[in-house]
Amino acid sequence: MKNETEKQEVSQKEEQLKEVNTDTQTPENEEVVEMENEEKENEQDKAEKRIKELEDKVSSLEDTKLRLMAEFDNYRRRSNKEKLELTETAGEKIFVDMLPLIDDFERALQSMESQDDAVKEGIKLIHQKFLTFLNHHNVNVIETEGKDFSTDEHEAITTLNMGEDKKGKIIDCTQKGYKLGDKVIRYAKVVVGE
Repeated sequence: MKNETEKQEVSQKEEQLKEVNTDTQTPENEEVVEMENEEKENEQDKAEKRIKELEDKVSSLEDTKLRLMAEFDNYRRRSNKEKLELTETAGEKIFVDMLPLIDDFERALQSMESQDDAVKEGIKLIHQKFLTFLNHHNVNVIETEGKDFSTDEHEAITTLNMGEDKKGKIIDCTQKGYKLGDKVIRYAKVVVGE
């Protein structure tokens, strides 16, 4: 019973409130309600504009972040590549300065072809050690014999008319060329057929 009386009291109070609300809706109250609604709409519009501004700013910052990350990644790759190239070609000047010594050994061996003594064998041994040393440090001779002329590896010092089958081919090599890895450190000086 107590529950039923409480329910009745609540329903009576609701009815009284409805009556008060309908009684208080005068033109002045309607204006106040309308102004309140306009203020709410203005606040909502301002909030939406602010949200849009913040979303644009976040989008701009994300774009900037991505660009900076890509730029840093490119910088890292470029610097790693430069370091690798530097370590690969670190002794290039020393090797270039050694090349005339190799040439001198080869000339000495050519002039001693007819001799068969210990001096010739000693020079051969030293020459071979030099070549082994260079190969060990990735310095290799540029092949010229029977190859096509290439400006990437060869320097033409003269041309000879040798017929159509020898056109563009290397006829003779006057000075050997060398590469340090893939980099040419001295071009091979060659005679080319035309």
